[in-house]
Amino acid sequence: MSSMGDEVGEAIAGELRLMDPGVRMSRALARQLLDPHFVEVGASGRRWTYEEMLAALPEMAGAAGDGPRYEPSEMVGVVLAPGLVHLTYETTIGGDRARRSSLWRKGAEGQWQMYYHQATPVPAEA
Repeated sequence: MSSMGDEVGEAIAGELRLMDPGVRMSRALARQLLDPHFVEVGASGRRWTYEEMLAALPEMAGAAGDGPRYEPSEMVGVVLAPGLVHLTYETTIGGDRARRSSLWRKGAEGQWQMYYHQATPVPAEA
């Protein structure tokens, strides 16, 4: 049985993997990390479904191996219930900052998957 710290660590590891260009370019790898019921409200305000995100991820920021990468900071997590972790953090990519929030849940087979994600842009003057 994992401790609460282990659960947060697993969610953080998954979050960081989703920022990796190799994962962003691979539908198969991204599929392992996204819950089939995944929903995102992006920094643009757009609502993304699981299939939409899998299709778009290779074209999104942070996917090119030689391009800008997400730089996360201040990542913290809390266990909301057994098998459910809430992460909050900030990212910078190409000069743009966003505050982010993710819900990760543990599947029946023991894998951690992102269930929900929201990004809120941080104005330059903030």
